[in-house]
This record gives sequence, structure tokens and C-alpha cells, in this order.
Amino acid sequence: MTFTQLQEDARQEWNALRNDNNPQIMIGTATCGRSAGAMAVVKAFEQELEQKGITAHITEVGCIGPCYAEPLVNIAKPGKPTISYRNVTPSMVTEITDAYLVGEDPLAHYTLGTFGDGKIEGVSRVLDTPSFKPQERRVFRNCGVIDPTNINHYIANQGYEGLNKALTMTQEEVVDIMKRSGLRGRGGGGFPAGRKWEAGLKAKGTPKYVVCNADEGDPGAFMDRAVIEGDPHSVIEGMIIAGYTIGSQTGYIYVRAEYPLAIKRLEMAIAQAHEKGLLGKNILGTDFCFDINIFPGAGAFVCGESTALTLSIEGKRGMPRVAPRPRTTEIGLYDKPTLLNNVKTFASAPMIIVKGAEWFASVGTEKSTGTAIFALTGKVNNCGLIEVPMGITLRQIIYDIGGGVSDGGEFKAVQTGGPSGGCLPESLLDTPIDYDSLDEAGSIMGSGGMVVLDEKTCMVDVARYFLDFTEIESCGQCVPCRLGTKQLLEILKDICKGRGKEGDHELLYELSHSVHGGSVCGLGQTAANPVLTTLRYFKSEYDAHIYDKCCPAKVCKSLISYVILEDKCKGCTLCAKSCPVNAISGEKKQVHVIDQSLCVQCGVCMEKCPNKFSAVDCVSPRVKTEVS
Repeated sequence: MTFTQLQEDARQEWNALRNDNNPQIMIGTATCGRSAGAMAVVKAFEQELEQKGITAHITEVGCIGPCYAEPLVNIAKPGKPTISYRNVTPSMVTEITDAYLVGEDPLAHYTLGTFGDGKIEGVSRVLDTPSFKPQERRVFRNCGVIDPTNINHYIANQGYEGLNKALTMTQEEVVDIMKRSGLRGRGGGGFPAGRKWEAGLKAKGTPKYVVCNADEGDPGAFMDRAVIEGDPHSVIEGMIIAGYTIGSQTGYIYVRAEYPLAIKRLEMAIAQAHEKGLLGKNILGTDFCFDINIFPGAGAFVCGESTALTLSIEGKRGMPRVAPRPRTTEIGLYDKPTLLNNVKTFASAPMIIVKGAEWFASVGTEKSTGTAIFALTGKVNNCGLIEVPMGITLRQIIYDIGGGVSDGGEFKAVQTGGPSGGCLPESLLDTPIDYDSLDEAGSIMGSGGMVVLDEKTCMVDVARYFLDFTEIESCGQCVPCRLGTKQLLEILKDICKGRGKEGDHELLYELSHSVHGGSVCGLGQTAANPVLTTLRYFKSEYDAHIYDKCCPAKVCKSLISYVILEDKCKGCTLCAKSCPVNAISGEKKQVHVIDQSLCVQCGVCMEKCPNKFSAVDCVSPRVKTEVS
């Protein structure tokens, strides 16, 4: 079957679904939706429709981004824009069914907004809201729109057009369009994708391999997972195009074993591509043959590094090759030329082939074209996945898209680039998001993690937290990383426990640069970024910990005490009943007292004290006792 026939059949199925006179119910059932209860919502709609004899199509789709609003249910009635309902629970399903599926009341108070043309009274358009207006969905173009388990949905929306077009081009022409697009690797390194594909094409030796890095190990990052769960064929198509371009017949997707739904979606997508003649032998009637294998990783963060990843696929311990090491495009998997890119990089390739290099470069900056995807988390109102043009500022992301700091807090810092990134202060909120600007500020783009921190965050403790992660994840091969991260961590632990001393600043700074300069791979070379940026922008907090034995944010347990305020305590006894170590004493209706020698600084007393009293306070430095 020709691609034209495949496309015609797919469009007929898609149009029949979209033009049906019955309502369409699209429910986000990616991992984020499932964790919020989406599968129970699916079941509730199925039961409700059956009980009331309503004919409607229920489609499970991927994540559209606003995880704070999950479970999300989009309902499209004939001739009307799609209404997106937020935070839907099974108990809301009957009300939504009766009011909107049967009636005409959109229940505006339950909605996130509408998508598409037309207007519904009292419901705003989602794309006009501050959270969505700055965004541009390119990699996420199909997520939340199509059924990721149905290849025809993908084909009907320009899917595999890029592959079909690429097969009519020379390999050099594909490389040229990739180079002119300016696409840089979305895995964190930011190396120009076109140049890497060109190196793969020119590399000597066979066989050649294409590897997709889906080993998403950054804490709080879930962009790659969302792409795979919501639009797996975009990644597969990008890999096939890459295989054709460099002359490869075999591809591997290295995906975290902790992503069972993503793996399931990939398995289904690969099987469907085989059935359609888009994978395997003589793809679309040509001489080109290509197949893809799935390799579940065991969760080692260091296997995000290219040489460690390829060794892991070979069944060896995932450790970066020692320097000087050749590029993977020259010696990679099984010591053969290997093209390795991230999920989002491959997912971008089909669009570039179909719409052109100029289209891709029409957004972003001169040196950082296209869009960037971030997992916006932490102390921000609108947590979730966002896709924005390169060059947008941190301020726009946090305050416009993110809706500002949660719980009425004050902004303190933002961590970009995951554990290898840096913490940037309020004075740098107008920094544009691109590879070079973030690097200049002391952070990195990374794979897309972005954590917002408020005034209740201790920046010394943040540095300790990330060093704890990288020290554990170090493969141990090189001394600067193996011992350097451990020494950095021990110094930070001492400072957090009130054992900091004169000269710790200088020692941290010197040791950080030694780890950076002497480590074999990117893990060690960037491990000290959280330390260096917190020292650079939040030195006063280090001073307070070291010299005043005080934690300004009142986080470090060794430097805080909980006290009961005599003028506010009413003797309700709630704090005493809740204390796990019986450190609180006092008669009913009498002022209570905390025995500091017994207190373990758990904070339960403050949590349980009624707001109308607010009689428990946290203070730093720690209250001195005879025992201490």
C-alpha cells in the first residue's frame, strides 16, 4: 500500500470520528492523569453513558500539559468548541453528563476553558489565558488530541509525511534541512542536531545505529515520558528518518524501566508501524530497511551520558568511556558509528522535514531556534508541562504561565536543568530561556526541569539535596567525581548541621572547580553547579549558617527550635497529644512548654496548633539548653 493510500484511509477514519453527530469525550490518561484518578473517571463515564443510553465516543488521550488540572476531560459536541473540564472526579461525571451532554449548561465553574472555533457563554478560550497564550505547541502538537494507541490518528494529522518526503530526498538534503533549522539537541547538551546527523552520515564503518535516549533521570522531569505516552509515533518517525539519513538499519530506544506505560505505548506503536509497512523491510516500497528495539534501562542517572548508555545496551556496566573518547557518531554502540539523540529531538525532526527549516526557525532566537519543553514544578500555582518559544524569560514562565508562587509565598529562586543545573535568584528573572543565556548565568538548559523555590526554601539545603543525588548516581570511575562529590556533600551536611567553619566558602568553591575540571563525563563536570550558583547568588545564607549558626529559612533541623508563645497559648493540649516524643508538657488551659532536650524538630506541634491561636513558632538559631 502506498503512503497516499495509508493517508487516505487514516483521514477517512479521523474525519468520520470528528464529523460524527455524537459527542466526543477525550480523557487524559497519561501517567499524570492516572495518578490523579483518570481511569476511575473513564469508568464512570462508560457506566453513565450505558445507564442513560447516551451514544458518545470516549477516547483516551495523552497529557496536554496542565497537570495541576488533572484529571482533564475534553468534551466536543457537534458544531461547538471543545470544552475542557478540570480536576474531574467520578462524582462529577453524572452532573457533567446531565448538564452538558444531555442539556446545554456547560457548568462553567468546572471548566479550564474551550478549544477550537466558536464561543460558549461564560467559558474563556484556553489559548487566550495567560497560562497558554505564550505557549506554542509543536512537539506536543498531538498530545491530548489523538489516541496514541491508534496509528491512523497520527497519520491523519500529518504523521509519517516527513518520512515519506525524506525518502524522496538524498541523505545530504535531509542533513541540510536539519542544519538550516538550527535544532539543537534537546537532551541537555544543545549540540546542533544537523551537525550530528552529518557526522553520522560521514562516519566510516557498518553497521550503523540510531539510539533514542529516553532515560529521563532528572528529579521532577517527565517531558520525554509525556511525549512517548501521548505521541509515540512522532519519536519513531524521527528515528526512521535519522536511520535513512545516516544509512542505518537498526534503532534502539533506551527507556527507563520505571515508565511502564511509555514502554507499552512504544511496543504498540512499533507493531502498528510494522503492519503499515513503515518499519521493517522495504519501507514504503523502497530499498530502505529499518527496525527499532526497546531497551529498558535500570534507572542509573549516569546512563543518560551517551557512552554509558551505549555500553548499557551492550549488557555492560553503564560507565562513560574514559577520555580521550571518540564521539558516538564514530565509535558508539558495539564500537560502530551511532547517532544518539533525545526523545524531543527525534520528535521534532518530522515537522522540520514537512514544514521546512525556515518554519522551525521562525520562533526562538538566532542561536536557539524552535521551542523548549519544561516540567514546571515546585512552589508554583500551575505545575505541569509547558512548551514555549526559545527566548521567553523566566519571569514570563513563572508568573504568566505558572500563575506565580503558590500559597501566597515569595519567589526566592528557580532551579533549571535538573541536578546538574543552577539556582537563579529574582534579579535574573528576566533572563531569556536559551542555551547561551542560561550558561552565562551559571545554570544550564538541561533536559527541561524547572523547579520554583519560595522564601521557605533553604538554599544551602537545596545544594545539599542535589549533591546527595549526584554523589549517589556517580558511577565511581573517576576520582574527581567519586570523591569530589562526596567531599562537597559532607561539607554541605556539616554547614546544615551547624558545624560549618571559616574557610568553607573557599573550600567549596575550589573543590567545585576541581570536580568540574577533572571529571570524565558531564555528570561530574556539572555536579557542582548547584553549589556554585547558591554560593554566587545566596552567599549570605551560607554566612548565616556558618557564622551565626542560623538557618534563615528555618529548614535545617539542627539550627532551629520550636517554641510555644506564652501570650498565645490557650492550653488546648493538641500539641502535647500530637508530639511523637512527649516533649511538650502543661495542664489543660495552661501555657504549655517544649522540652528542647527532647524535641526532634518534627514540626507537628506547629502543624496541629489551631490557626486561631498560632501559639507555636519556629526560631533560628536554636534555643540553647543545658543539655545542648
